[in-house]
Amino acid sequence: MSDLRNTQDPRRAYELDRAHVFHSWSAQAALDPMVITKAEGPYIWDGQGQRLLDFTSQLVYTNLGHQHPRIVAAIQEQAATLCTVAPAYANGARSEAAHLIAAHTPGDLNHVFFTNGGADANEHAIRMARLHTGRPKVLSTYRSYHGGTQLAVNVTGDPRRWPNDNGSTGTVHFFGPFLYRSAFNSSTPEEESQRALSHLEQVITLEGPSTIAAIILEAIPGTAGIMVPPPGYLTGVRELCDRFGIMFIADEVMSGFGRAGKWFAVSDEVVPDLLTFAKGVNSGYVPLGGVALSDAIYATFAERAYPGGLTYSGHALACAAAVATIRTMEDEDTVANAQRLGSAVIGPALQELASKHEWIGEVRGTGCFWALELVSDRETRSPLAPYGGSSPQMAALLKACRSEGLLPFANYNRIHIVPPLNTPDDVVREGLAMLDRALTATNS
Repeated sequence: MSDLRNTQDPRRAYELDRAHVFHSWSAQAALDPMVITKAEGPYIWDGQGQRLLDFTSQLVYTNLGHQHPRIVAAIQEQAATLCTVAPAYANGARSEAAHLIAAHTPGDLNHVFFTNGGADANEHAIRMARLHTGRPKVLSTYRSYHGGTQLAVNVTGDPRRWPNDNGSTGTVHFFGPFLYRSAFNSSTPEEESQRALSHLEQVITLEGPSTIAAIILEAIPGTAGIMVPPPGYLTGVRELCDRFGIMFIADEVMSGFGRAGKWFAVSDEVVPDLLTFAKGVNSGYVPLGGVALSDAIYATFAERAYPGGLTYSGHALACAAAVATIRTMEDEDTVANAQRLGSAVIGPALQELASKHEWIGEVRGTGCFWALELVSDRETRSPLAPYGGSSPQMAALLKACRSEGLLPFANYNRIHIVPPLNTPDDVVREGLAMLDRALTATNS
């Protein structure tokens, strides 16, 4: 008899969840979680048997969709020979995964420290930068998310930080570029880039350059709103870092591995000193994250022990999934397909939706990484839900989407369009038509 008996019973799954599972970011008593019983490709099935088109890629990580046969087979093959091994030993899956990751990272980011996910990747990247520079502070933007662990959540610039922020981790926040809601009264992308860089330079000067170890930026902020940086901004940040001896950490946990239509969103513009990744590295099939280090930072720890590690660093099953994911992406030209989907299918369709629905204040994105900024008034740009909260209108829209058979990604006043990178064109169009009908039904 299978040890997984009873796990396919949705009623039992729900009852045991409510009896024993403590959920993240939630008030427990009010929860009514949807049961997911199975998944395939871009679809999931709920406990009532309804098929839903997964436009969330879960938490924006199933970049190759659900149950991809090559990734599943790689995990099974690895499990049959070596399920797990301690980090001190070399093993083929970890070594090959590091080699494949380094083949796609920009510049000299040729060494990989593996973690269990994105939060601890950012924690370790900041630790490396502090040890490398001998400086304590780290700068990050408002409207950002870098993880839920102690340092990572303090670096975070969204409301999830507020209840956890004790101000003792050497973190300083500044305004990044966001033209639609500019903190600098900019009217063009060029102005926004220039003014945001001037602001950052002032923050560096007033905080004391000699106290700042790193600036950490999401290459494209993800859950905060998919605000693609204006031209020249990342280059300007790189120049400021070089001038003041500050390490540039690119958080590519969400934007990396093809999500933005490139292997990494910074690739065409700058080479960071440290680059963090997770999620899409293996489509989230087994928890995995990591830090890619420049040669200079690697050299700091060539003769000096790095004071950090994780029990499951480079877990064999997770790395086998990464090897299969990256090789599949190479073989199927997944990154180019993601770019094409964005420019030829998703972007034009979202602009068409914006012309039809007054709630859509702005469309922004690239690749398979898009957001609709929803507003109650286009002139005042009043958000359809408050920052850090929701609203009856957003709740109604999400309900209408699910009635259509669409599982949307929502955050505050935004809907994010983040399907798997290999979703067929007609299925993407089907999902966007569902969203169109849901907007019509809700705002009529």
